[in-house]
Amino acid sequence: MAVKIRLTRLGDKKSPFYRVVVADSRAPRDGKFIDILGTYNPLTDPAEIKINADKAQKWLKNGATPTDTAKQLLVKSGIITK
Repeated sequence: MAVKIRLTRLGDKKSPFYRVVVADSRAPRDGKFIDILGTYNPLTDPAEIKINADKAQKWLKNGATPTDTAKQLLVKSGIITK
């Protein structure tokens, strides 16, 4: 089973809010997930990123691969290096 760290979209139309989750790569974007790592709100200035560093490190060590966007968020929050 390929596990990915990715975003799921929440919020109303034209006001997105995202959760950073660990999910099976075959699951749909807003479908079933394994664990919630944090949130991302792009509407605030600056964008608000809250990610649990301990959980993220644990999943990365266990082989979860972040998507491009999730990787950028992990770099910005200082969990991984570029």
